[in-house]
Amino acid sequence: MSSLGLSPLLYSLIVLQVCFSSQLEDNKIPPSLCTGHPGIPGSPGINGGPGQPGRDGRDGRDAAPGEKGQKGDRGDPGETGVRGLTGDKGYPGEKGERGQPGECAVAPKSAFSVKLSQSHAFPLSVADAVLFDTILLNEQGDYNAETGRFTCKVPGVYYFAVHATVYRASLQFDLMKNGHAVASYFQYYGNWSKPASLSGGTMLHLVPGDQVWVQMALSEYNGFYSSTKTDSTFTGFLVYSDWKNSAVFA
Repeated sequence: MSSLGLSPLLYSLIVLQVCFSSQLEDNKIPPSLCTGHPGIPGSPGINGGPGQPGRDGRDGRDAAPGEKGQKGDRGDPGETGVRGLTGDKGYPGEKGERGQPGECAVAPKSAFSVKLSQSHAFPLSVADAVLFDTILLNEQGDYNAETGRFTCKVPGVYYFAVHATVYRASLQFDLMKNGHAVASYFQYYGNWSKPASLSGGTMLHLVPGDQVWVQMALSEYNGFYSSTKTDSTFTGFLVYSDWKNSAVFA
């Protein structure tokens, strides 16, 4: 009787023990069965990794404009930049207006021609300039009848010519430039009944201030002669100028 009566009770205890043991193993004890005191707070956890970037916030409202600031100091000049490339050639410009008429350039001039008057035909002094005292042409005033000398004003090349009538004596004279004989001429007179003639010429390069004249060479050869029918002349003129600043000869 006692063994049969204990069997259902034992069976119930075993069933409860099995159920309780399975709940203990699974850590699933109902709170109503085991109510304990609060546990001690755990240690702080390890810092988590960076979170994902948040979304952009909304645009803020426009603020009122601020006051104008003071002008800053002038900055230092910058370095010179690299020279740019040469640009394309531009189009031709429009034709300009016609200019005002200019003044006509006038070529420099110098010329003279003189002759010996009868009063100066004889005698003539040696080493003195022959005074051709009758002016035929002397527009520029380069020949001086009082000294018998031509003075250069325009630099360049000149031609000088002397034509002498020879009578009563032989004749020898020199063409002088600044005191030096540049050409000499001689004509013998043989007591002929009619006068003879002697002519000669040469070209000289002169600069302003140079002088040219005819001079007696020997005292015994002074047969210059002049009359109403025959003359002795001295002529000179500018062939060309070498003025570099002349509009004509530049």
